[in-house]
Amino acid sequence: MQRAGPGGAGPGAVLGAGPGRALLRRELRLLESIFHRGHERFRIARACPDELGCEFLPGPGGGGGSGGGGPVRIHGNITESYPAVPPIWSVESDDPNLAAILERLADVKKGNTLLLQHLKRIISDLCKLYNLPQHPDVEMLDQPLPAEQSTQEEVSSEEEDEEMPEDTEDLDHYEMKEEEPVEGKRAEDDGIGKENLAILEKIKKNQRRDVTTRFLLNPSQGAVSGSVQATDRLMKELRDIYRSASFKGGNYAVELVNDSLYDWSVKLLKVDEDSALHSDLQILKEKEGTDFILLNFTFKDNFPFDPPFVRVVSPVLSGGYVLGGGAICMELLTKQGWSSAYSVESVIMQISATLVKGKARVQFGANKNQYSLVRAQQSYQSLVQIHEKNGWYTPPKEDG
Repeated sequence: MQRAGPGGAGPGAVLGAGPGRALLRRELRLLESIFHRGHERFRIARACPDELGCEFLPGPGGGGGSGGGGPVRIHGNITESYPAVPPIWSVESDDPNLAAILERLADVKKGNTLLLQHLKRIISDLCKLYNLPQHPDVEMLDQPLPAEQSTQEEVSSEEEDEEMPEDTEDLDHYEMKEEEPVEGKRAEDDGIGKENLAILEKIKKNQRRDVTTRFLLNPSQGAVSGSVQATDRLMKELRDIYRSASFKGGNYAVELVNDSLYDWSVKLLKVDEDSALHSDLQILKEKEGTDFILLNFTFKDNFPFDPPFVRVVSPVLSGGYVLGGGAICMELLTKQGWSSAYSVESVIMQISATLVKGKARVQFGANKNQYSLVRAQQSYQSLVQIHEKNGWYTPPKEDG
């Protein structure tokens, strides 16, 4: 799956839902009326306040582009601060042409109906990619949104807002709103176990608490717009992981360090059984009771536009492109090789494969203190400087 997070909010972006939710409901209603499930070219398969599922149907006559006539499935993650922060899009394909279409959405900055304009650009670009004529229904996305009748609950809420003190009203703009669950469980939580759902709910509460505390301590600072987008993206990444077959199959495990969404402990529980690394891990289990590789992922406020910093925590390894301190020599983990389209799970699986490909071995009896965050960061900076100057070596195909 490829992802792209176009655009970003300006310094004045806020976290409140309010009017943005009402606007979004009207946009979704218009989309579903135009691109219904029986539409011949583009269909809204699933629509909810924080996620949108779409299908583009090239049809048997669609030429060029990604080849074949199967549907192109596109997903949109709609942030709680929409439209101040734009939707984050992903496509179920490794085709770079499709990823490029999502990346170009950063140029779309037309009014408040950002979702409609994003989809207009997506459909138009997909038609060009597949050598198809522009579908006439696309122009309907420029029409005025249908009016929405306010419910009594919404009217009462507006009246309460008018009576609130100024400081409290400002604080509400920074408070993350929770969507009410439908029949006890939201559609986006399908396929996630109860324990992991509890983790997600705890993270939401912590994020609201942190934002409120930050505002009370320094109201002039407000919320950091970059962390809004990073938080939304990381929440989606964690949900996707909890739903994934690799996670459920025990290939790896994820835990949040001190309940921080920006600091992950990742255990590689399974590596290629034919590798020497796998044999070493079995010996390690007999000696020390652990048979996994522990990684640490740290994310910055501007994720997904910068890669996570990843290091090996334990055991001490030789080979496998692991540097001093536990840093990992991979172009994918540098700004030069990173793309916002990469998912965290794909990075985890790529690291696992790279360790095996690089013939990593456990260094039994090694000084465990040689792996540290400071040393890993130093090695990483040296790595980046060397490759910025000399480029990256691409091994022969027979080497993988």
